[in-house]
Amino acid sequence: MKKIDIKLLLLIVSALSTGCSSIGKGITEAILEKQDAEDTRICEIRGQKFNGIKPQVEATDRNMKIMMVHGVGNHLPGYSTQFLEKLTKELDLNVTSKVVKNISLADPKEPSKHLGNLRINRYLDQTRTHELLFYELTWSEITAKDKEVLSYDNSGEQSFRRAEVNDLLKKFSNDTGPDPIIYLGEKRQEMLTSFAQSFCWMISGDWASLPNDVHQVCTSTNVTPLYNDSYAFVTHSLGSRITIDGIQHLASLLSKGEAASYYTALTNVLKNKEVPIYMMSNQLPMLQLGRTPPEVANQAEAYCSSSGAKYAERLLSKTSIIAFSDPNDLLSYSIPHEFVNKYLDSRLCANVTNININVARVYDAFGLGKLANPMDAHIGYDTDDRVIALIAKGVANEKTAAIVNERCHWIETID
Repeated sequence: MKKIDIKLLLLIVSALSTGCSSIGKGITEAILEKQDAEDTRICEIRGQKFNGIKPQVEATDRNMKIMMVHGVGNHLPGYSTQFLEKLTKELDLNVTSKVVKNISLADPKEPSKHLGNLRINRYLDQTRTHELLFYELTWSEITAKDKEVLSYDNSGEQSFRRAEVNDLLKKFSNDTGPDPIIYLGEKRQEMLTSFAQSFCWMISGDWASLPNDVHQVCTSTNVTPLYNDSYAFVTHSLGSRITIDGIQHLASLLSKGEAASYYTALTNVLKNKEVPIYMMSNQLPMLQLGRTPPEVANQAEAYCSSSGAKYAERLLSKTSIIAFSDPNDLLSYSIPHEFVNKYLDSRLCANVTNININVARVYDAFGLGKLANPMDAHIGYDTDDRVIALIAKGVANEKTAAIVNERCHWIETID
């Protein structure tokens, strides 16, 4: 998608506001170049310290598995490539498999139905002792048919009537706006099933046991949860809601006694694990609007404390939510402590660290105020070096990246 050039827009404003456009343009370019060079974008971390995924990658007795779940807008398999390459470089994983595996996700109730694509990459360190399996979920095809209702609005019949910048914004809106609405409708279950199937494949065995180029249902007969494996999720916008809802649905099945023996075995594995979810452009508060709270809420002490009455019924030992939000991202929100207690299932034992970070450049608009591209602020997380470093190596530990120590400010929170 073509992005709006904020610098070009500011140049035009400057030229129009001065009696000599050439002088105005030269001054403007000089100021913008200086602002780019200084790079004073904020990075404020508020919460408990965390280690990132590097310690799990370096552990010799386990596999590290990460699933990425995209957000609103049309995505194609391979959308995470730039993020993955930057992440593996930060983790010193410079060996990869020639084969990239793809699984066409199927609905267990209707196996012929396609529910998106799961793309799996394998990375190792130079000694082949540390391994990362990266699972990229692409669920866009579930909502693509419904979004065709708006395709006429993107055609020349309508778009030529708009100003260029407005046309770009309208196409962006038509691509991204419908997905949350569709998720609240009848396609929600298909999207959650797509996540559940991806999670099933994620926890099933090792690289060698994963199929390739198949349209296949993941069932309990071909899944063996590995007790030593470590798991993490990287999510964006609506993908964060899908991930949380998918995990909470598993907890709901268990509480109602509807889970198969496979899920029971899985729970016995998960309840002793800490699983981080790195949420980019977090939208949980907005996507909670109009929904009822989970069936188990405000009971963290009972489920998450070792002395709690329901400690044995927890789903996870700890769910560490690391929420990245750019204040200039119009679709992103931090997660207040009260939201966790009221709107997240207590059995997840969630703990939140909020990261307030400018991923988009902020420019001085010469007396008109400061300005940042809201589109860059929404989609720029997965290519920002500070975001990558925080996911890889965390904050306030001996492995924390230099860019985080130099460019980010951490405020620890306590009970």
